[in-house]
Amino acid sequence: MADDTDFVKDSGQKGFNPALIVLLVVVGLLLTFLVGNYVLYTYAQKTIPPRKKKPVSKKKLKKERMKQGVSAPGE
Repeated sequence: MADDTDFVKDSGQKGFNPALIVLLVVVGLLLTFLVGNYVLYTYAQKTIPPRKKKPVSKKKLKKERMKQGVSAPGE
């Protein structure tokens, strides 16, 4: 009878569950990816100057002023 209990204990200490290892690797890679993205994002915010807005064409300015009912200068 004592041999049966030893067998049950030994089977529990067989090793890691392969599904658990895969899960840990995937979660580790995901965390590494997210942390790396955050670090790059903060670095880029500090070093890269903000983008300049494209200049609005005079044609578009005239259209906007006409919509608002204000006469464009020089007309």
